[in-house]
Amino acid sequence: MKIKTSIKFTTIALATTFGLALAAAAADTAPLPPASTKTGVTYATDIKPIFDQSCVKCHSGDKPKAKLKLDSLENALKGSKDGKVITAGDSANSLIVKCVAHTTADHDSWMPPAHNKANIGPLTPEQIGLIRAWIDQGAK
Repeated sequence: MKIKTSIKFTTIALATTFGLALAAAAADTAPLPPASTKTGVTYATDIKPIFDQSCVKCHSGDKPKAKLKLDSLENALKGSKDGKVITAGDSANSLIVKCVAHTTADHDSWMPPAHNKANIGPLTPEQIGLIRAWIDQGAK
């Protein structure tokens, strides 16, 4: 009886671990919204309004979350305490895109967070597409 119980718990543990690994892999490979076809996308004209509405409440000021400021082009390009979040010319591999598109396996990195104090909803596919176009066009 003890062996059967042990095997049962081991099977459940493996299934749970395997299931979580599959979920993480699926999140990392989830499709990103396509980049916008708009040309001449700039931070000042197109991206700052999105960041002002959805990001700067937490990512500006004296104590920005993750030490990432998104209140100016210069600050956005600097990145966070862990490094750059924007890879100019490569939106699909830019951490900021993965975070706002909720495709990272780490749900804590999803931005805006699902349950935030400011009650800010997720970015729309169109907003994410515009951010992608901006980055793909050089993040200027």
